[in-house]
Amino acid sequence: MITMEVLNLIRRLRLREKLSVHEIARRTFLSRNTVKKYLKAEIVEPKFDASNRASKLDPFAEKQAAWLKSEAAKPRKQRRTLKQMHSELTALGFTGSYNRVAAFAREWRADRQHEQQTTGRVTLPPPANPV
Repeated sequence: MITMEVLNLIRRLRLREKLSVHEIARRTFLSRNTVKKYLKAEIVEPKFDASNRASKLDPFAEKQAAWLKSEAAKPRKQRRTLKQMHSELTALGFTGSYNRVAAFAREWRADRQHEQQTTGRVTLPPPANPV
């Protein structure tokens, strides 16, 4: 995988410093074919396909969302921790890591906060000028 930094380095070495493809390949530890490919291509940045893979948490997402919703209504000291939720999900058959549960909770909270900020906003039309 080539990053934007490496792509910029290849272009800078070729266009500004006027180095040969062989010398660029030697300095960047890339093959000459790769250097040629990125010099020839007129791309601005490399594009990668973001695969939408299913998460191990997907079958348990509704369950965890319901838990998070019910826990949000409770006082802070009475809420279950994410570690407790992870252990309960594990008891239900979840085989993923704690980090996946924590990431889901972060995303859920961010979505909920965004909904609360945008809910109820109404844009009124400008007042008519009684001329």
